[in-house]
Amino acid sequence: MVPGFTCTQWVHNFRMSAETFKYLCDLVRPAMESQDTNYRLCVPLQKRVGVALWKLATNAEYRSIGHLFDVSRTTVWRCVKDFCDAASHLLVPAHINFPNQERLQHLAAYFQNRWGVPQCVGALDGTHIPILAPQDFHCDYFNRKGWHSIILQGVVDGKGLFWNAYAGMPGSMHDARVLRLSTLWELADRGCLFPACTRDIGGVNVGYYILGDSAYPLQKWLLKPFPDTGHLTAEQQVYNRKTSRARVVVENAFGRLKGRWRCLLKRNDSDISLVKSMVVVCCALHHLCESHGDYSDQWDTPAAAADQPAEALAPGADEDGRTSERL
Repeated sequence: MVPGFTCTQWVHNFRMSAETFKYLCDLVRPAMESQDTNYRLCVPLQKRVGVALWKLATNAEYRSIGHLFDVSRTTVWRCVKDFCDAASHLLVPAHINFPNQERLQHLAAYFQNRWGVPQCVGALDGTHIPILAPQDFHCDYFNRKGWHSIILQGVVDGKGLFWNAYAGMPGSMHDARVLRLSTLWELADRGCLFPACTRDIGGVNVGYYILGDSAYPLQKWLLKPFPDTGHLTAEQQVYNRKTSRARVVVENAFGRLKGRWRCLLKRNDSDISLVKSMVVVCCALHHLCESHGDYSDQWDTPAAAADQPAEALAPGADEDGRTSERL
């Protein structure tokens, strides 16, 4: 049935157009293509990628996807794992990387033209990815909202495209602690995050910086709102208002990311190591699909809903409420 899909059906079912799907298959072909043997015919590459995308897009249980694609439950899991491994090596580095000098200039210009905040090159925030309770240290993954999760920390540009993604920290961990454990903090600590390129703003030499919310520590490269004590000056209120408007871009990016790839919105029944890989791969796929204009408004997820698990599954249960074996 799939080759006969219309353009709308391609985007609805695989979250991307047929052209983008073909591009993705060609990209991962070196790592995923397999050969027939004397004992078994291999699953075609396009089918393996389709199976993986179906899991990422719907978070359906492995058994249901196997029935749809006429393959075994184990084959579905293997397709998802092989695709995530291939995409981690071939897709993620191409789409999620630290911007160079030229791109930083474009990012800063876009933020200033769009929101009136000069020298800003990104917005930082974290979001929770629902998971089943891990067998080890499950209490560490129980977040303040009352469910198990891992944290995705992301930095996006003015268009909501990720240029840094760090995933896998337990849900009980504070956002500031996640930041200090990330590569972003390590580079900043070594003075290698941004090049020395400053502008005189109000008599102060300001370099490139990222905007974060009040949970993050104030740094030269990371600005946050003034604490609202009820005695803010007019200038401080204007600063808070403008930076708050600019930071909305990362919240919207998380909403679109989870709206497209429902494995990040619903409680994921995969092993936690595979979930971590899924999260970063979905960020790269988000970048790819946004760049190609593949999106449907039907996937839009409110900011509040994007940080809640869509399904409240019992530990070890699948979407139909049946007990499932963790893969």
